[in-house]
Amino acid sequence: DDSAALARVLHDAGLRPGDVVALLSDNAPEALVVLWAALRSGLYITAINHHLTADEAGYIVSDSGARALIASAALSELAAPVGAGLPLRLAFGGDIEGHGCFEEALAMAGPRLTEQPCGAVMLYSSGTTGFPKGIQPELPGRSVEEPGDPIVAIAKALYGIDGSDIYYSPAPIYHAAPLRWCSMVHALGGTVVLAKRFDATATLAHIERYRVTVTQMVPTMFIRLLKLDADIRTRHDLSSLRAVIHAAAPCPVDAKQAMIDWLGPIIYEYYSSTEAHGMTFIDSPDWLAHPGSVGRSVLGVLHICDDDGLESPVGEVGTVYFERDALPFRYLNDPEKTAGAQHPDHPTWTTVGDLGRVDADGYLYLADRKSFMIISGGVNIYPQEAENALALHPAVLDVAVIGVPDPEMGERVKAVVQLAEGVCESDELAQELIEHTRSRIAHYKAPREVEFIEELPRTPTGKLVKGKLR
Repeated sequence: DDSAALARVLHDAGLRPGDVVALLSDNAPEALVVLWAALRSGLYITAINHHLTADEAGYIVSDSGARALIASAALSELAAPVGAGLPLRLAFGGDIEGHGCFEEALAMAGPRLTEQPCGAVMLYSSGTTGFPKGIQPELPGRSVEEPGDPIVAIAKALYGIDGSDIYYSPAPIYHAAPLRWCSMVHALGGTVVLAKRFDATATLAHIERYRVTVTQMVPTMFIRLLKLDADIRTRHDLSSLRAVIHAAAPCPVDAKQAMIDWLGPIIYEYYSSTEAHGMTFIDSPDWLAHPGSVGRSVLGVLHICDDDGLESPVGEVGTVYFERDALPFRYLNDPEKTAGAQHPDHPTWTTVGDLGRVDADGYLYLADRKSFMIISGGVNIYPQEAENALALHPAVLDVAVIGVPDPEMGERVKAVVQLAEGVCESDELAQELIEHTRSRIAHYKAPREVEFIEELPRTPTGKLVKGKLR
C-alpha cells in the first residue's frame, strides 16, 4: 500500500515512465517502499552510495536526470544540498531542509494508479576516468504484475525462493545485489530482514531470531564470520538456513571450503555485475568438484575471446563475454563506453572487462578483474579518483593507486608516490597524503597506505605499467 501511495505521489509530481527517482538511504524499510514505487511506475530508481561526498552525490543526481530525490533524515547533512530545484524532494524519518515529509505525502496520496508499467534499477558504477557512469537497462515493457523478469525466474529456479522464505540482507542497499535481491524476494512473496550494517556476531543472532532461510554475503563477511571464536559460532541455532549465497568479489578457496565445512553444502555462488549482462551459478557439490570456479552460465551464452575478438580454445584465458538476444544495457550519456563493452563483431555480446577461462565442462574460472579495478570488501573502487586527488598535492610528482592483498577485505587501496624534487619522504607526509585524499573523495576510495619510490614505471609513450607495482 505504501509503495502504491508513493507511486501516486511521484505521478502527481509529474514523473512519467522512463523518468528517474534518486534514493539516498541507509538500510531502512522506506528504501524498499521507494524501490517498489519506482518498479510499479515505469521509473528508474537510482540508489546512491551514502558514503559519497555531497558533490559526488550531486553529480549522480544531475547526470541521471533525476526528477525526484527521496532521502533518509539520518543522511540530512549529505542530502540537504543535493537536488535543489527538483520537482520533488521528500525526507523520511525526520526533517531535511528543502524536503517535504515522506510520511505526510503518503498519507495524503490520491487513489492507486490504474496502470502499473514495470520500472527498473539504474545504478552508477565508477568509470576508469573517475566519473561515475549510469548503467541503464531497457525498461521491461510489461506490467509489474506480469511474469517475465529473467532474474526473478532464475532466483526461483536455482534457489527455490517462495513465500515461505525469510531473506536476510546485511549489505548496503545502494549496491546492485542487495537492492535486486530484496526486490526478487518480495516479487516471489518472501520476507526481507534488513540489517543496518554487517556485524558478524549480530548476523548469527539475527539468523536465529528471525529464522532466516536465505542470505547473501560477500567474501569479506565470510572471513569475519570464520574469525569469530568457536563458542560464538556454535552458540546460535542456524538450522533454518538453507541457502547462503555469495558474489561481488573473488572468494578465497580456503574460506569457502571452511564455510561449507561449517554450514554444510548450502553455499551458493554466482558471478555477474552491476550491468547484469549475464550470470553464472555454482552450488556446493559442483564447487567441491570444481574448486575455484564461479560456475556455468545461467543467463546469456558465455564466450571467451582473445584480443582480436576470436573465441579462445578451452582452457585459455581471454575476455569474458555474455551473448544476449538484445543489448542488455547502455552507459547513460556515454555511447563510447557502451560501444567499448560490445564485441567488435557481435553487438549483443557484452563484457565488463573481466578475464577468465572455461574448462571442457563449461565451468568459468576468473583469471583477473577489470583492468586496475580494486575490490575491497566486495566494493568496486577505481584508482583514478584517488590518483586525480593525489596528483593535486604539491609534494606529488607522479602517483599510481593499486590494490594489494588484504586477508580480511580481499584487497586494500595503496598509493605508490613519486615525490616532487626536494621533498623528503616521511610517515607524517604519508598520513598527510591520505588525509588530503579523504578530504576530496569518499573515504573508502582513499589509500590506506602510501609507499614512496624513486620513479614510477612508465612506457616511452607515458603509459603507466601498473603490473610492475603489484
